[in-house]
Amino acid sequence: MTPHRFSLRVYYEDTDLAGIVYYANYLKFIERARSEWVASLGVDQMALKAREGIVFAVRRVEADFLRPARFGDDLVVETLLHSLGGARILLDQSVLRGAERLFQASVTLVCLTDDGHAARLPPDLRARLSGPLH
Repeated sequence: MTPHRFSLRVYYEDTDLAGIVYYANYLKFIERARSEWVASLGVDQMALKAREGIVFAVRRVEADFLRPARFGDDLVVETLLHSLGGARILLDQSVLRGAERLFQASVTLVCLTDDGHAARLPPDLRARLSGPLH
């Protein structure tokens, strides 16, 4: 499978006093990339919530900070589907500067109803997520 790629630039607001990306901002970077991945598959998350009453929520993140990104860096976030469960999506995400891996995470998402209970992924959504576009 080919990973979804999302490009971004590190701005001053993303960094600490030393010009290094503040660790929590990597979570923001990978969140943006996940949203773009889902949108690239033709999934409108607002329509999904309105139509099916379901949303995605992060259940678990296991992250490794490998090298620092710095102010002005051009980065790419790669998102790759690892597995799909009944109500769970497991993704591998990496932040790269060129060929250099700076950050990597294993992210578990769950599908939830409006009242916070687990919900099975609808068949059409499962087909989009597991399709050839990612």
